[in-house]
Amino acid sequence: MKIIIETPKYSFSKYRRTENGYERAFFSPLPTIFNYGFIEGTKGPDGMEEDVVVLGPRLPTGSTFEREGFDGIVRFLDDSIRDDKRLIHISGFCSPSLLAFYFRLYALFKIFLYAFREGKITKCRFEGILLEKSN
Repeated sequence: MKIIIETPKYSFSKYRRTENGYERAFFSPLPTIFNYGFIEGTKGPDGMEEDVVVLGPRLPTGSTFEREGFDGIVRFLDDSIRDDKRLIHISGFCSPSLLAFYFRLYALFKIFLYAFREGKITKCRFEGILLEKSN
């Protein structure tokens, strides 16, 4: 599978790939503690390509790599739609507790973002991390 990074680790801006390159989708009050991207050629329940959380060194926007399999799944509901994120651990620190804390805060932020930007109340919530048995 081809993984493409949209948002590098430590970024306060969330990026989205468009036909014109990468554009900022929104500014977050908390930095991303992982690289965030997608699996090229897939489609999730939200109609966008499947999301991937990549733990390891910071990777620049637009970087790609091939990977077979995943290390787990971050269960997430975004705008009342299932929006799970595949989890890949390349190297370094890996704390499910820290990821859970991050995604709980992120869900709260997204609720406020939808209310402010779109004037709607919606469900956003972190629902847990499922790790593969080999980890």
